[in-house]
Amino acid sequence: MFAKAFRVKSNTAIKGSDRRKLRAHVMAAFPTLGTDQVSVLVPGKEELTIVKLYAHRGDAVTVYVSGGNPILFEVEKNLYPTVYALWSYPDLLPAFTTWPPVLEKLVGGADLMLPGLVVPPAGLPQVQKGDLCAIALLGNRAPVAVGVAAMSTAEMLTSGLKGRGFSVLHTYQDHLWRSGDKSSPPSLAPLALDPPDLSEEKESVQADPALQGDLRRLTLEGEEENGEVQRICGEKSLSEASEDPSFRGLNPDPTDSKTLQEQMDELVQRCFLHALKCQVRKADLPLLTSTFLGSHMLSCCPEGRQLDIKKSSYKKLSKFLQHMQQEQIIQVKELSKGVESIVAVDWKHPRKGSILEGGEVRTIIINYVKRNDLVDADNKNLVKLDPILCDCILEKNEQHTIMKLPWDSLLTRCLEKLQPVYQVTFPGQEPIVKKGRICPIDITLAQRASNKKVTVVRNLEAYGLDPCSVAAILQQRCQASATVTPASGAKDSLQVQIQGNQVHHLSRLLLEEYQLPRKHIQGLEKAPKPGKKK
Repeated sequence: MFAKAFRVKSNTAIKGSDRRKLRAHVMAAFPTLGTDQVSVLVPGKEELTIVKLYAHRGDAVTVYVSGGNPILFEVEKNLYPTVYALWSYPDLLPAFTTWPPVLEKLVGGADLMLPGLVVPPAGLPQVQKGDLCAIALLGNRAPVAVGVAAMSTAEMLTSGLKGRGFSVLHTYQDHLWRSGDKSSPPSLAPLALDPPDLSEEKESVQADPALQGDLRRLTLEGEEENGEVQRICGEKSLSEASEDPSFRGLNPDPTDSKTLQEQMDELVQRCFLHALKCQVRKADLPLLTSTFLGSHMLSCCPEGRQLDIKKSSYKKLSKFLQHMQQEQIIQVKELSKGVESIVAVDWKHPRKGSILEGGEVRTIIINYVKRNDLVDADNKNLVKLDPILCDCILEKNEQHTIMKLPWDSLLTRCLEKLQPVYQVTFPGQEPIVKKGRICPIDITLAQRASNKKVTVVRNLEAYGLDPCSVAAILQQRCQASATVTPASGAKDSLQVQIQGNQVHHLSRLLLEEYQLPRKHIQGLEKAPKPGKKK
C-alpha cells in the first residue's frame, strides 16, 4: 500500500474527544493491550496528529503520528499498527517468519507467498483468514511488515504451504516508514515456545507428500504495475533451520550455582547497562520507560536467554528503574499521568566492565562463534551473523544486507567497537588506568626573545610524573632556569619549560632513571650533536 509515494491531504492536531475515541478504538482492535500500554501508545498529553492521505492506488488512509513517527493507520475503518508501534509491542499480532532476502521484495509491493515461510519447531501461529498478522525475519522477532492472512493456518497446512499467504499492507523501508525517523528494527531474540500438540496438523502434512521433504523452496510472488510476476528462489534444510541458534530453548546454564532469580537479576541489569551504553543517546531523552524496555533492553538480551522482569526480584520494570535511580544512574519522572519516562542519565557513572587485551577479545569472539555454531558450513572462513553480532558490529544500514563476514573482518570490527584504555604501573604504586589512548611525552624546542632556545616538555602527568618535580631536577642538573606553565590546548595539564637545548638531560632522566619506554617519548632526536654548542 505504501510501496510508492503517497499524497497528503491534511495534517492536523488531534482533538481531546478524538483522542479518547482513538484510545477506545485501539482497545477494541487490540484487546491484548493493557490500559497502561494503550495510554503509552496513544498518549494523553503529548502531541498527536492526524494525517489524511491518498495512497498511490487511490486508497484513502488516516495515519496517526506520535513523537514524529506514524504509529497507527486506518483504512475503511480498520485500524492497523505500523512497524514503529510493533517494535515497542512485538507480541501485539501473531507473527510469521520469513527469510531476510524476502524483505526487499516485500518493500517493493509483493505479497508473501507460503513457500517463503520459515516453520519453527513450535509450529505456525494459529490464525483465521482475514486476521491481521506481523511478519518478521529469521533470527529477529522485531516485525518488518504488517499483512492480512489470506487463509487460516489449517488451510495453509492443507495446501502444502503453497499459494498466497499474506496480503502485505505496510513494511519497514516503505514510504509510510520513511515519514517517521527512519530508525531500524531493534534486535529482539525469538521467543522459545514449547511445541504444541499438532496431531491434527500432522495428519494434513502426511496427506501431502510435498511437506515431507527435507527442503522447502522459498518463493515470493507479487504483481507490479506492468503485470509481471517477481520470484525469488532458494533452498534451506528444515533440520538446518531448526538447529539455528535463534530457535533454541532459552535455558539457563545448568552449571550455574546461582538461583534462577539471581540469574535474572543479573540479566536485567546487564541488558539495562548495555542498552544505555550502546543504544540510547542524549538526543533520545526523555524516553518512555516502556519504549526503553521494548526497543532497547529486550534487543540487548544475549542469544539463548529470555529477559523476563517478572522472574527477577524486582517483579516490575518500575521497581527496577527506581533501584537504578537510587544508584544515581538514571532519573525517572512522570511527565504525564501514569506514564513514566527516563529524563536523565549519568553517562559518567561507573559501570561494570573489565580490561581486555586484544588476544582475550579474539578468544571470546572465537568461542562465542563456535559455541553458537555460526561458522559457515560451506566456507569455514566466513561467520554467520546472529542478532547479537549484528547489533554489536554492524551499522543500521548494514543489518539487513550483511549476513556473513570473514573472520578477520569480524575480529577487526569487534576490536574497533571497544573503547581503548591504557594502564601505567610504577613500582610500589597502584596501576593507573584511564580511558582513551595514551599520548607520548612530547619534547619540543622553541625560540624565545633574543633568539634564545628553550626546551618544552608536555604530557608528563600521563606517566605519573609531577611536572614541578621534573622541573626542579632539571633546573639543578642543567644549571638553567625552569618554569612550569599551563599547557596550551590541554585542560588541567602543565608543561615544563627550561632554557637552552636540554634534550640530552631529559633523555637520561626519562629513559635511565624513570625507565620509561623510548616508544612513548617523542623528540629525543632533537638533542644537540656532540662537539656543538648547546
